[in-house]
Amino acid sequence: MITGAAGNLGQAVNEAFTQAGARRVLVDRSSDRLTQVYPDLNRDEVLLAMGIDLAEPQQAQGLVQQALGHFRRIDVLVNTVGGYAGGKRVHEDDLSNWDAMFRINLQTTLNACRAVIPQMLQQGHGRIVNVSARAALTGVPTLGAYSASKSAVIRLTESLAGELKDQGITVNCILPGTIDTPQNRKDMPNADHSKWVPPAAIAEAIRFLASDAARAVTGVALPVYGRS
Repeated sequence: MITGAAGNLGQAVNEAFTQAGARRVLVDRSSDRLTQVYPDLNRDEVLLAMGIDLAEPQQAQGLVQQALGHFRRIDVLVNTVGGYAGGKRVHEDDLSNWDAMFRINLQTTLNACRAVIPQMLQQGHGRIVNVSARAALTGVPTLGAYSASKSAVIRLTESLAGELKDQGITVNCILPGTIDTPQNRKDMPNADHSKWVPPAAIAEAIRFLASDAARAVTGVALPVYGRS
């Protein structure tokens, strides 16, 4: 199950798991973006779950039931949903921005995890990979809400890892550096783009954490910075 599957990172994660031969549930909040991004998918191998707002717990629960009805099990959850906003000092920033950052970066991840964990416990197996950020490791000026929300993803990951390690479920997260996306290139045209980390490289790290090779790895916040 890949949340935010229509985004740049979500598309790269889908490609990585496609190459691994996995059946996938691709999730997006938009009601039509997935069909635009993935027009020619084999619907026996892929379920498109569209119009899902994972910030709403009931929708996360409904997503899991939809996935189980199609595939009967959920082995891996990858949470790529997230958002970025900043530019104002903490005392000048609107509280609505704090609400928005925690809603899209923490609540979506929390609700998706809470929804899939009972099924993974029943299976006795599962892999959860969350996406935090480099900015989660220290408070960044003018990015207070973003840094705090992504830091909360790390603490959530660690808590879940400790709770689930004896039930065959691992929980880890990725800390991307600056991701080489068209949007970032547009916003930072004078930067050295060769130092940024490609989405495919992040996706490969996620695929590793979801694999049997990483069965002894849990509670990790893995930096994937490229040369940035």
